[in-house]
Amino acid sequence: MMAFSRGVGILLLLYLLQGSDTSLVRLHENGYEDIIIAIDPAVPEDATIIERIKEMVTKASTHLFEATEKRFFFKNVSILIPESWKDSPQYRRPRQESYKHADIKVAPPALEGRHEPYTRQFTQCKEKAEYIHFTPDFVLGKKQDEYGDSELRVHQLVDFSFDQCSTGITGMNRVHTCQGGSCITRRCRNNSTTKLYEKDCQFFPDKVQSEKASIMFMQSIDSVTQFCKKENHNQEAPTLHNKMCNYRSTWEVISNSEDFNNSTPMEMPPSPPFFSLLRIRERIVCLVLDVSGSMASSDRLSRMNQAAKYFLKQIIENRSFVGMVHFHSQATIKSELIQIISDIERDKLLQTLPTSANGGTSICSGIKTAFQAFNNKGYQTDGTEIVLLSDGEDSTAKLCIDEVKDSGAVVHFIALGPSADLAVTNMSILTGGTHVGSSDEAENNGLIDAFGALASENADVTQKSLQLESKGAILNNSLWLNDTVVIDSTVGKDTFFLVTWSNQAPAIYLWDPKGTQITNFTMDMDSKMAYLSIPGTAQVGVWTYNLEAKVTSEILTITVTSRAASSSVPPITVNAKVNTDTNIFPSPTIVYAEVLQGYTPIIGARVTATIESNTGKKKELVLLDNGAGADAFKDDGVYSRYFTAYSDNGRYSLKVRADGGTNSARRSLRHPSSRAAYIPGWVVDGEIQGNPPRPETTEATQPVLENFSRTASGGAFVMSNVPNSPLPDMYPPNRITDLQATLDGEEISLTWTAPGDDYDVGKVQQYIIRTNENIIDLRDNFNNSLRVDTTSLIPNEANSKETFVFKPENIPEENATYLFIAIESVDKSKLSSGLSNIAQVALFTPQAEPIPDERPRSGVSISTIVLSVVGSVVLVCIIVSTTICILKKKRSSSGAGTTF
Repeated sequence: MMAFSRGVGILLLLYLLQGSDTSLVRLHENGYEDIIIAIDPAVPEDATIIERIKEMVTKASTHLFEATEKRFFFKNVSILIPESWKDSPQYRRPRQESYKHADIKVAPPALEGRHEPYTRQFTQCKEKAEYIHFTPDFVLGKKQDEYGDSELRVHQLVDFSFDQCSTGITGMNRVHTCQGGSCITRRCRNNSTTKLYEKDCQFFPDKVQSEKASIMFMQSIDSVTQFCKKENHNQEAPTLHNKMCNYRSTWEVISNSEDFNNSTPMEMPPSPPFFSLLRIRERIVCLVLDVSGSMASSDRLSRMNQAAKYFLKQIIENRSFVGMVHFHSQATIKSELIQIISDIERDKLLQTLPTSANGGTSICSGIKTAFQAFNNKGYQTDGTEIVLLSDGEDSTAKLCIDEVKDSGAVVHFIALGPSADLAVTNMSILTGGTHVGSSDEAENNGLIDAFGALASENADVTQKSLQLESKGAILNNSLWLNDTVVIDSTVGKDTFFLVTWSNQAPAIYLWDPKGTQITNFTMDMDSKMAYLSIPGTAQVGVWTYNLEAKVTSEILTITVTSRAASSSVPPITVNAKVNTDTNIFPSPTIVYAEVLQGYTPIIGARVTATIESNTGKKKELVLLDNGAGADAFKDDGVYSRYFTAYSDNGRYSLKVRADGGTNSARRSLRHPSSRAAYIPGWVVDGEIQGNPPRPETTEATQPVLENFSRTASGGAFVMSNVPNSPLPDMYPPNRITDLQATLDGEEISLTWTAPGDDYDVGKVQQYIIRTNENIIDLRDNFNNSLRVDTTSLIPNEANSKETFVFKPENIPEENATYLFIAIESVDKSKLSSGLSNIAQVALFTPQAEPIPDERPRSGVSISTIVLSVVGSVVLVCIIVSTTICILKKKRSSSGAGTTF
């Protein structure tokens, strides 16, 4: 348990030092507060999990305190318990805590049988991670042999991989195979040509060790309690940590963080953490709708009612309590809280939607009246939700921010038009709510998308309504809006079609995959909307729709939602976000979209983001999962892109669409790079005690055998200081992060993904390539390193693959075994990308000294563990009287090479 706790402590430290935009964690007087550990609704009830979490975090706090030189500890932790678990007097209702804000998730494994803890990371070194994933078996200590004493060892956090400085780890290099209950252990053989160990050779560490570093490397060993520091960090190890963190040690990364610099060591040990046990309850929601005079313009009132009806009919879950407040300069409760049991309650709420708009605007009045509605039914405001829609500029909104923050309620803010008060955005951010913007361009479907995004954060994903289609158009040159929507096998239950118009009801034609026409749409002429619910589970396949406008300049939209077909099969989902809620020009915004099935990434999908300003100007971006530019990791199911095409100050809204199919989308069976190391076994009293083999898959990816489509709102962000057009060129090319080098005879071949003139858009002017025999000298003195002639290298468009071959010159072979290479890109305004990752080639392979059969006393590099993360690089270090490292490309037919 000790090792596990220490691992959790350091993991959380590294996660929390930089913070996350979804996390509620804050540092107060050296103690981390408001940490959330959420038990997934799919986890079967087991109260022991709660006790194990409390035990591990308590011990973790002590290890965290010691490992950070008496700086940090855990002050209070909330454990979110699923609604399906039976109630207990010690459980309270959550306030603003939700699964959305969870720092750790206890959930089923992403891949069957694989229980490695890992960190879900979208971003670069020192930047925020999303969450940490433990499996129930791991928390319960059922995997202690494979990962240490029920431990998460934290290499995954700082972020990416092992930080290597452990030269004193002892153990054996052996081939250990088991079949039919019988195991055979033998010494590793060497390849006579390469001098490398054979493929099946593994390192088995001694169970008892004395080495203290590094927590980020051999975390499963109890003696390991320290981070790598500058003086002992291995800068040349081919780890993802070195690549992403610019060859700095873990301690250097930590000590440069904001939390570290704003803290001082404590004199006395801290108190144990305080735990809050929070059980999810039914939702308590109040719609707070703006009916001020400005809502009568631009068809805003009608659009608000369409979106609110969609929310009440399709999105809000059964058993929820829902009320309604209208406000202008004053506010009125139009419906007290009623529990939704059937369509009867939904229809009753629909009858209270506004029919007219007039008067001024008082947002605080609307919010305070919602609090009154909660109190009227005997509810405290803790854990309640306010869905606030407003288009008005209200300078008094800031007066109730503190009251809202202290209330424990969550405010979701839907801003309509360009003038909605930005103070309310702060309310939403401070309470952990969603804030979404929509312009007055009705064809963007923005309000309906915004309300659709308000499904419960705490519901099981198999119960949530998912958007399959969201599309709109102004029909000037044609009267038809025609397309298809795919219903895949993971969804189909409670499928709902919604059509809206602005002038006159269109003709609606819908065909199921078998060609049968569906005609029984309900026409709501007053609200200018038509809808249809498919009974049971909708047919899997391609549904075809044709909408025929009856007048010119008609605005038509269509939205299709569905729920999981089975509670036992998680549906494919897409989640979208940006890297910041507020931004200042010229900082770029990074757009992210995560495509998953359960916790398993979907790769190879086509993912498109639409960013719209509050004045209706749109920009479309194709998001990429290529491990270049804004995308930190290739093929992890996270699709990313820089956005710099700002047009206005104010709010920008994000919407994402993901499409996939047989040839384009695949489910990744590879593990995240930020994961705990699997230990094949331990050496105890000179004998190997093998662990159960880790389940392996035969392929890196598995085809998705059908098409799918998803759309999702990604919220909004606010820009300031945007100058008038044309914008000055202040954006350099993005840094190259995937440079690779291989040696073929006397020539070195380089490959990388092309950056753009502005980050990942356009084309750079030139590449500057330099080499050095010393990796740190190349990093710190790039301009003084030997420059490669690149006159023949013509840059390609951003995101295409670049290749370049050159013959190294002026290398004295008697002193140079390895050559390090890096690139800088320069755009037409002479702006530089900064240094790329550093690639390395072995110019020749040194002869290995004889390898003793007996177990080494110390200093063995844990090569097999490093390889499980690094991927295709074989690194074998044998410690005799000196260290000999041979680098060779795995299954490579030409030369030796690797990439850092």
